[in-house]
This record gives sequence, structure tokens and C-alpha cells, in this order.
Amino acid sequence: MSAATSFAVPDNYPDLIERAARLFGDTEAIRDGDMSMTFAELSNRTDQCAAALVACGLRSGDAVGLWAPNAWEWVVAAMGTLRAGGVIVPVNTRFRGREAAYVLSRARVKLLFTVFGFLGYDYVADLEAAAADGHTIDSLERTVILRGDTPPGTTSFDEFVATATPDGFAEAAKRAAAATGDDLGLVMFTSGTTGLPKGVMIRPASIIRSFSQYADELGMRSGDRMLVINPFFHAFGFCGSITPCIVKGATILPHPVFEVEAVLERIESERVTVLPGPPAIFQSMVNFAGLDRYDTSSLRSAITGAAAIPVETVVAMRERLSFETVITAFGMTETHGLATICSAGDPPELVASTSGKALAGIELRVVDDDGHDVAAGEPGELLVRGYCVTTGYLDDPEQTAKTIDADGWLHTGDICVVNELGYIDITDRKKDMYINGGFNVYPAEVENVMSEHPQIGQVAVIGVPDERLGEVGAAFVVPSPAGAPDADALRAWCREQMANYKVPRYFWNVEALPLNPSNKVLKTDLRELAAERLGA
Repeated sequence: MSAATSFAVPDNYPDLIERAARLFGDTEAIRDGDMSMTFAELSNRTDQCAAALVACGLRSGDAVGLWAPNAWEWVVAAMGTLRAGGVIVPVNTRFRGREAAYVLSRARVKLLFTVFGFLGYDYVADLEAAAADGHTIDSLERTVILRGDTPPGTTSFDEFVATATPDGFAEAAKRAAAATGDDLGLVMFTSGTTGLPKGVMIRPASIIRSFSQYADELGMRSGDRMLVINPFFHAFGFCGSITPCIVKGATILPHPVFEVEAVLERIESERVTVLPGPPAIFQSMVNFAGLDRYDTSSLRSAITGAAAIPVETVVAMRERLSFETVITAFGMTETHGLATICSAGDPPELVASTSGKALAGIELRVVDDDGHDVAAGEPGELLVRGYCVTTGYLDDPEQTAKTIDADGWLHTGDICVVNELGYIDITDRKKDMYINGGFNVYPAEVENVMSEHPQIGQVAVIGVPDERLGEVGAAFVVPSPAGAPDADALRAWCREQMANYKVPRYFWNVEALPLNPSNKVLKTDLRELAAERLGA
């Protein structure tokens, strides 16, 4: 009996889609505006997309780009690509032509699925402009528009899937039957904040194995409704949202851009039960002055990560947003999106103060700058080893060797402490740490303390140059509904709460923190803003 005909969770997406159609056939799989489809319909649409890909000449192992916001077409195109034996290459929706061209060319993308008009962008025109400037994509043969107008030389998604042939269906089925969890399924490019993006090689088995446990800890079940704000091009979106919904038979509710009132409206109207997201999303919601106008009582389970989260935010998520289960986790693209997670039965204080413990089959170490293990409770760099670790970066053995050592340990670049139970507390990114007068300062630690102040809704801290001390702290504060804090009073309050060397020198009130499409704070933008304010 094949994995798809049993109740066991298979290790590859073609079998996973077939299993979902068998177990949850009449359950709503996706609702996107007026579009609704069941898991049986999702399977059929996936088959047709795969057959069309085969008919247009896609071979097993060919790369297919997906440059589009969260939408039902993204899911169908992605699952169709995997059924046809292709490799998905998600592209950041905020990329401009030159940046996208680099990723598509680097991965040798043969076909591109994209959209027209998202946030006013014309992606096709952007690529044409990049090509005119010398940034060509020699491998690209066809562009399919998932949604919006079809510029000259492109094909609409409806027209494309209509090209499926009986031979295409037969060949796609043959490739699907041969699929394994160890195939190269995706190449996800890192954000490139410290250089050109690197393509992380992703295996389906690793995603499905870890995010099945994630779904269990969230208590997900058939009929749940997950609002997906995390971009599908990101590991938190594809791995942490699409995958657990297909595993458990939950409805995917794609949401293309975060805007607090629009999200609250959808939670109320769509009766959302599960909501994953980084801390910034939840902080924006609990600090929204009009929160009481919306019914969030349907919410049951939340998972957050991707950045440090204050204890106060976790408490507010339970008290103000009605969540019964709030758990935290840690992962990165190089760990297929997940490495540690809290258990649903963990006491609230443990969930609030850690990112959980290692998944079964995963090893962790915390080391100093010389690579020696540190004692429990001492900060050090987190190392990860096991099935979740990527095999490396696409066509980049040098960067792979720098990140994954000869013993298989992935050097995450994250600073953490581990307690006696094996639970980790991520305190910062190694590169975000700054040195004030010889003392290491971890911004996330300072941010967590400052978040306790009643007039602070959100805060981000960076290090800025100082002639005497090397670097000092600068805090960007989004005021809470209680009003904007006075800088001198806030400085005095901070001196009562933390060591003097950790207290920021500068306090600047801002309307909002700059966020990337994954809703993480862009500290590179804050450093530029700080330089302007300081006249550097």
C-alpha cells in the first residue's frame, strides 16, 4: 500500500496532496475572496497544472519561479510544480527587477509564475528593464501571469492550464509516483541583507516531518481556518502554513499584505482559528486602539517566532486576542523553517520565555567564539545538527562550508542561552550585537525589558558609533495607546531596570518600525535613519 492510500503522513507533496483529497475531500482547502475550493478540487487543479507544465516542456529537476503574493493560484502552481517533478524557486514580492533577475538566473529558472499589478508593481516590465541593463535570465523560456493583466509575450494562468494534454497527465502521474522526500523540492533564497542572496536547498521530507509535529503542538485539526499573513515565498509561509494545513485538513486563508484593521476584520468574518506570525504582527494587534471593536473569540492557537517576543505580548495575546494556545518556536531557512518548538502542555512562563526545545531527531549546542560549549544559562552561538539542516547552498560549496562544519553542525549566527531542560532563549543575532565600552549588548534583551514600559507599543534597538565607547544604543519607540514616552523619563526608567551599559543613549519616537515582507524589523533601515538623525 502506498503512503498516499494510508493515513500515515507521506514524505513528499504529490502523495501529501493525494492523501488530503482522500481524507478531507469535501473540506474547504482554500478560501481566497470569492474563490473557494475543497481538497478534492485542490488535487484536481494540481493535477491539471502539473500536466500543463509537462506539456510545455518542463523536465524533472527544472526550476520554476514563483514571484507573487499570497493567493490560491500560488498554492496550485507550487503543488503542480512538485507533481511535475520541478523545483520551486520562491521570489520575494518586494524585489525589484534586478534583484529578481539575480535569483531567477542563479537558479536557472525555466518558467516563471508571476502577477501583474501587486502593490502597483509590473514585475514583467521590471525584468525587461533589468535585462536592458544587462541582468538577463538566459534560462527563462515562458512567463505565466497568475492574476492580473497579461503583458505581451506572457500567458494567463487559465490559458496555461488549458494546455494540459492526456500525455501530460500521464507523465505527471508517473513523475509524482517516483517522487521522494529527499528530492530537491525548493530553492529558497535568503534575504541577502549581508550580501547577495544565497539559495538554500530544501527537501520535502524535512519540511513535512518537522511541521507535522508543529501542527500537533498547535492542536490543529480538520476544519481549522488559518489566516496566512506570512508570505508564501518565506519558510514561515510555505513550510509553516501551507504544509500543516494540507497535513491536517485545515483551510488556508491567504492574506497578501499585513494591515491591522484588515486582519482583524478577516479574523471576525472568516472565523479564523489558527494564526501564525512574527511578534510584530501580534504586537500591532494588541496595541491597536480599536481592537475592542472586533470579535476575535474564534482564535484558538497561535505560534510566533522569527524574533524575540516579550512576555507581555504573550500574555496580551491570551487576554486580549482570546488565544488558548500560544507557543513559540525557532527556525531559519537553513533548517527548513524549524528546529525547536514548545510543547502545547508547557507552562505559560516557559512558553513565554523560550523558543522551545529541539525537535525529535535534532541536536543543539551553544558555543563561545572559540567553539567551546558554554554552561547552561550562559550566552553563546546556537549550533544545530540533524535532519532539518539543509544540504547546503545552491552551487556554492564555499558558503556551505562556512555555515555547516565538517561534523554537520549548522552555525546559525543566533545568540541564545539554554536552560537545564534544554529549552533555548534566543537573545539576538550575532551580527546585531554591539559593544559598549567593552561590554557586549544584545538588543533583543534590551527590547524585551523596554517592552514592559506602559507607553511602549513596539521598540527596536540598534548600536550606533560613539567616539568614546565604540558604540551606544539607539532605541526607536512606537508609542502605545497610553501616549508617547518622554525621552528623559524613559532613560531614567531604563536605568532602574538594567545595567547602565545596556541603557540606550538615544530614544526616538516613530509612528511605525520598518518591516520587510516577512514582518521582521529592518534594522538596516533603522541604521540608515539613525545616521541621518545623528548627521553621520
